[in-house]
Amino acid sequence: MSDAVVPVLRIGNASGFYGDRFDALREMLTGGPLDVLTGDFLAELTLLILGRDRQKDPRRGYATTFLRQLEDGLGLARERGVRLVTNAGGLNPAGLADAVRELADRVGVRARVAHVEGDDLLGQRGEKRPGHTWGGDVLTANAYLGGAGITACLRAGADVVITGRVTDAALVTGPAVAHFGWDLPGARGPRGTLDARGTLDARGTLDARGTLDALAGAVVAGHVLECGAQATGGNYSFFTRHDPRALRRPGFPLAELHADGSAVITKHDSTGGVVDIGTVTAQLLYETQGIRYLGPDVTARLDTVRLQQDGPDRVRISGVRGEPPPPALKVGLTRIGGWRNEVVFVLTGLDIGAKAGLVRAQVEDALDAARGARPAEVRWELSRTDHPDAATEETASALLRLVVRDSDPEAVGRAVTGAAVELALASYPGFHVTAPPGRGAPYGVFEAAYIDAGEVTQVAVLPDGTRLRIPADPSRTARTHHTASTVRTAHTVRAVRGESAPGTPHPAAPLPAEPALPAPLPAGLPTRRAPLGAVAGARSGDKGGDANVGLWVESEAAWRWLAHTLTVERFRQLLPETADLAVERHLLPRLRAVNFTVAGLLGAGVAAHARFDPQAKALGEWLRARHLDIPVTLLTDTPYGPDTSAPTPAPYGPDAPASAPARYEQEAPAPAPAPYEQEAPAPTPTPVPRPPEPPR
Repeated sequence: MSDAVVPVLRIGNASGFYGDRFDALREMLTGGPLDVLTGDFLAELTLLILGRDRQKDPRRGYATTFLRQLEDGLGLARERGVRLVTNAGGLNPAGLADAVRELADRVGVRARVAHVEGDDLLGQRGEKRPGHTWGGDVLTANAYLGGAGITACLRAGADVVITGRVTDAALVTGPAVAHFGWDLPGARGPRGTLDARGTLDARGTLDARGTLDALAGAVVAGHVLECGAQATGGNYSFFTRHDPRALRRPGFPLAELHADGSAVITKHDSTGGVVDIGTVTAQLLYETQGIRYLGPDVTARLDTVRLQQDGPDRVRISGVRGEPPPPALKVGLTRIGGWRNEVVFVLTGLDIGAKAGLVRAQVEDALDAARGARPAEVRWELSRTDHPDAATEETASALLRLVVRDSDPEAVGRAVTGAAVELALASYPGFHVTAPPGRGAPYGVFEAAYIDAGEVTQVAVLPDGTRLRIPADPSRTARTHHTASTVRTAHTVRAVRGESAPGTPHPAAPLPAEPALPAPLPAGLPTRRAPLGAVAGARSGDKGGDANVGLWVESEAAWRWLAHTLTVERFRQLLPETADLAVERHLLPRLRAVNFTVAGLLGAGVAAHARFDPQAKALGEWLRARHLDIPVTLLTDTPYGPDTSAPTPAPYGPDAPASAPARYEQEAPAPAPAPYEQEAPAPTPTPVPRPPEPPR
């Protein structure tokens, strides 16, 4: 970027995952001014998908959606002087860079294209590099790189920068360092030299302390942007407060980033959605594991973040403190874990419990009698979606879900489908399934390993073809005070499974002392039984096999109550599925938030589909729906306050008024479905013992 530093860098996002809204890139380019537009395509599951693509064709392995978006987006970006930075390169950034050059020639747009390599520890042909200890069945192994390679490409004049697996925030830190001249290892340039006095030099360069803080601010801004519309009202607990029409199509976020690392999160005026302290807080809590947000560029202290409403659809982020990055890089490993199959039986009307018991016993008998071994893992789950005296057949029905897993595709194939289909005329009345059972499909496993940062060579391939090696900076990583949380949590799951941890974890400093609890509310306040969501918002998600749940409140009184009430023990009581798992709690007083990490709730990660909600996306909403005793004084503005009769849900739909009431409300509790009712006692089938859980 030019030597004349513009005070504000406007950097936007047009993709939060592979499959996000296709026209977002055009919308962001035409909706208002931008300097840089980013696209995040690489969730943990995506690399597994791209790894299987690469197995079929070594020329593949990148997100083809981005290439299609550039059919008209590349010309728009060049006309408006917007640089594009994306991790859509996946496992083959060089291949996507070549494809972008071919597209540019075809559509007649001059574009300088660069890419970043070095994250792929298996290489383009999928071979394992010497010295790494993970098993030979690994499909992909990618180190999470920082933004230095992006910076080098932009400083060399690139209009489009393609990367593989970089951290989500690196898509922002890379352009920020290129623009402001902060000191980032391997990316130093004419404006990147620190003043020896530790102050701003004549060209405005930050000192070491300021550089860390500025980088940390950029990381926080990048974390807010990375999931697209989640920062502008998507997946938002308090969506009923806002105009329903605006939330039908939320716009994508952008950050106005300043030289000190502070930023304003906003969106184009012409787009829908909303940006307020709540939407930004929710995204800040998403998929984090403690007060320190570790990254290869810097460690950002989430407990220092300050948020301020800066006008309509504008939230200012400031005060972020930074610490040196850890000495290790995270490595994401994916592999094929085995084969799975699923059958969902529909149970309608009366005697739901007896119907479920009958078909379960029949299928278990058939699996036991099948030739060869029964599936190693057989799980049943009855979901009582039925209502008594229902007006439609669907609302009169419950769902019984059977999931089987095994390392042998035959064990989950015909033996299972035959056991289900052959009962069509011989089981409970009204027998049918939601879809014909298939042959089974492979499922994936995600794990996190750690590797010395010095063992990974990041390379920026500049627009002229020059290959610029990005050196590691051991002097910075050696000074780190990083948390053990990420390393410990990732390895806890493997220890539970009896597996050895891949890679060599680095010794980590003890966790910092928890912030002091606020003063509790006065004892003896009157309470009312109400859902936690009457006062708290939540955002949840996945980190490999772990689940993260962040909750926040908006008043100091509510914070005093939440911090003392929602302990680890209470969390486990409210979410019984977590009772036997390792749970960590971290307080973030400046955000009035508490964050929980649940180790192993998701088994081997999203691709394994070990759970009804495999990415824990709705775990926070389940927690908000659980009831507990809440001080009435905190409920005065909700339907659960002392002077309110039956709550009225906020309107939401095509006929809703433009301004929905500002409420936290949930709909009035529906009558609980009848228990596993029977008109007359029926004999209960003898249960078939479940096999012991296979070692995982």
